Amino acid sequence: MVGVDLAFLRSLERPLILWLLSHGPRHGYDILKELHRLTGLGVKPSLVYPFLHRLEGEGFIASIWIRNGGRRLKLYRLTERGEALLERVRMLLLPLRELLTSLLG
Repeated sequence: MVGVDLAFLRSLERPLILWLLSHGPRHGYDILKELHRLTGLGVKPSLVYPFLHRLEGEGFIASIWIRNGGRRLKLYRLTERGEALLERVRMLLLPLRELLTSLLG
């Protein structure tokens, strides 16, 4: 049963990444930490970074390099196209809201 539980939570990681970026720019490690906080799961960088690169390549997010205490960080932010994608994802998930509310009782 644990595998099914894990698979369900893993299916939420990508929409959560979009949602996190909708609240402002974030760097990859910050996204990893926040996903862990929200889901309780250790999210693998091998899922997050390729997804960020794909989103960037398709114009859904943009990035800039910044310096923070001598370290270089790549900050990601949603573009208008990314905001539209998040809205489409929300519309896909909206019918599940009532079902999940009932399920969680």
